[in-house]
Amino acid sequence: MLTRRHVLASTLAAPALLHLGTGTAKAATTLKISHQFPGGTIDKGDFRDRLCRMFAAEVAKRSNGEIAAEVYPNSSLIKTNAQFSAMRKGALDISLYPMPYAGGELPETNIGLMPGLVTTYDQGLKWKSQPVGKALSDFLADKGIILLSWIWQAGGVASKPRAIVAPEDAKGLKVRGGSREMDMVLQTAGASVLSVPSNEIYAAMQTGACDAGITSSTSLISFRLEEVSKFLTSGAGASYWFMLEPLMMSKSIFDALPKNHQDIIRTVGAELEAFGKSGAQEDDAEVAKVYEKAGAKVTPLDIATVNKWRDIARDTAWKDYGAKTATAANLLKLASDVTA
Repeated sequence: MLTRRHVLASTLAAPALLHLGTGTAKAATTLKISHQFPGGTIDKGDFRDRLCRMFAAEVAKRSNGEIAAEVYPNSSLIKTNAQFSAMRKGALDISLYPMPYAGGELPETNIGLMPGLVTTYDQGLKWKSQPVGKALSDFLADKGIILLSWIWQAGGVASKPRAIVAPEDAKGLKVRGGSREMDMVLQTAGASVLSVPSNEIYAAMQTGACDAGITSSTSLISFRLEEVSKFLTSGAGASYWFMLEPLMMSKSIFDALPKNHQDIIRTVGAELEAFGKSGAQEDDAEVAKVYEKAGAKVTPLDIATVNKWRDIARDTAWKDYGAKTATAANLLKLASDVTA
């Protein structure tokens, strides 16, 4: 099992170029890994950036330097919303990418942020070994994407005018939800919605274009939303907002690699899932401290409130999603069979 002790150190540079091996031999393969999150080091910073650096270091180590990797944080290589399409075309190798960001291109991917469908980390991580995991993996592979690491993140709400805890609290506010389905729930609750990636929420709240943003605990911290917020609704104990943010790879690039390289990449990707879960959960606990220190009022979600959001979602977002395509209907049914 992969642990931090087994991972070689990387640098703070962006891109972080990892050329590992013996002597001066050059890597046979150089992979480019892109993501939208702040860059750091293998030991410090946003855990999603760290996970990418750990992946890069470990595949290089296990391939004896035959695989090198360049990590590009902050969407510095390819703009956030273009990364999924770039992987499908073989123009980008790997991305740690919020799956529902691809919903405009493939509506079925919105299953990765279906309000109230996943309510615990263990429930989400069960998907991989359940029929829904195979169905989703097969669908994405058919569209040119390989899932390397299944990573789920709970979310909360950073807001400025007032706290958004129950659905009625959203009425009249401009809120970033994170997916088409979350937006439907917010609109039913009386909010207007704004569709931007999480790395653009700060600017939207700063300018007044947005009153509140729902995003993962890690993004609530990494994008410093406490600087533009007065209230935080924490999803540490319970949440209706769970985002699937996997490490993904272009299938055309993956298929072109030798079998031993494919095996290394898949194995390391799977081993990093435990780190992804612990990183997300640590940030769920940390986010309240960050916002309280900044002077924000923090309110935790409870199961009763989560169920209110889920009830709205079942009658709106779930029905709408299930009616999109036969694949969407099947994914929703299979995901609903996975218990918390």
